[in-house]
Amino acid sequence: MTDIPTNLKYTKNHEWILVTGNTARVGITDFAQTQLGDVVFVDIPTVGKKLRAEDVFGTVEAVKTVSDLFLPVSGTITKANPELDDEPELINHEPYGDGWMIEITLSNTDELNDLLTAAQYKPLTTTME
Repeated sequence: MTDIPTNLKYTKNHEWILVTGNTARVGITDFAQTQLGDVVFVDIPTVGKKLRAEDVFGTVEAVKTVSDLFLPVSGTITKANPELDDEPELINHEPYGDGWMIEITLSNTDELNDLLTAAQYKPLTTTME
């Protein structure tokens, strides 16, 4: 059973976002990490850059594949999770906790309305299982 916390918003590309005021933390969902398999490397070269919603902010590499990471909403990337440099497998073990990927400063909070709730995201996790 895929874990889908109700306090987060989701994208169709399987990223999650946790908003606190004008900042947010972003990662990939439990479903996404399950589909990828064992994560071995994360590359986030965009710290300090201002990106738009759905822009690629980095990549995640698993044993079998490399996948782009898409920003859920527009903002400036202020931090990448330093723990992932030495422990990329945190994404597999705690995708909603210590396996977060970036923190951003939001530039358009209205875009949050375009994201999915947990209930809206759940069907996307059952179509491919």
